[in-house]
Amino acid sequence: MTDTDGTARKRDLFFQLHEAGCFVIPNPWNVGTARCLQDLGFKAIASTSAGHAHANGLPDGAQGLDEVLAHYQALAAAVDIPLNADFENGFAEDPQGLHDNVVRCVATGVAGLSIEDAPQGQGTGLYDFPTALARIKAARAAIDQTGRRVLLTARSEGFIRGAPDLAETVRRLRAYAQAGADCLYAPGIKTKEEIAAVVQAADGLPVNFLNSAAFGYTVDDLARMGVRRISVGGTLARLAMDGFLQAAQRIARQGSFDDFAGVVSNAELNQRFEKYAK
Repeated sequence: MTDTDGTARKRDLFFQLHEAGCFVIPNPWNVGTARCLQDLGFKAIASTSAGHAHANGLPDGAQGLDEVLAHYQALAAAVDIPLNADFENGFAEDPQGLHDNVVRCVATGVAGLSIEDAPQGQGTGLYDFPTALARIKAARAAIDQTGRRVLLTARSEGFIRGAPDLAETVRRLRAYAQAGADCLYAPGIKTKEEIAAVVQAADGLPVNFLNSAAFGYTVDDLARMGVRRISVGGTLARLAMDGFLQAAQRIARQGSFDDFAGVVSNAELNQRFEKYAK
């Protein structure tokens, strides 16, 4: 497996972004939104499993591995900035299957990938601690086997999987760091105290914070708390879906097209994307 010059550059840049400061890594759900985010000046992007699944008429976690890998490949090829893959549970229950799938994920051109410690598509519950740790070790070994410089984010899902135990989250994140994770992520934490505990547990490793609602934090606020990376998950996709649903419902129920006032024009979008057609 070899990198093109462009892929290697994006992967190096992704590691550099994690070295200091704080940056926002927004989550597009298709090529068009990825290119818009690049044009707005964001330094990196991350896929959203929920946003992509919903756009395809499926619940989060219901898409297959081949479909998801094709999505990563399309996003990575469409932009000149790094892409992090929301690789869910690695699409495998056993460490060997996870290892093999991570190798395939790296081949799509992503600059980073995240692995969750919860089963795919399951509403509540985490893998037991030894299993979860073995899975992070398998992901690390798979990336190392490829010889590619791909950043591994380890996620502890308790706060969004019905097990909001801060002490257990901290225990898991510390173990994942020792197992070779490059970045740590506990989606669902919200308070300053929870953020501080995760940052302390990371002991210098970059921490990703999921800003998926109007928590009242700015980028500067989170930077002062020690957060290195801010993602938004499926929230931008849900924002777009919310606007679509509200307008469509008013047409269906009231016969009103008032929501069309002031929207971006077809000409403006054509102009925005024209350069990509060359």
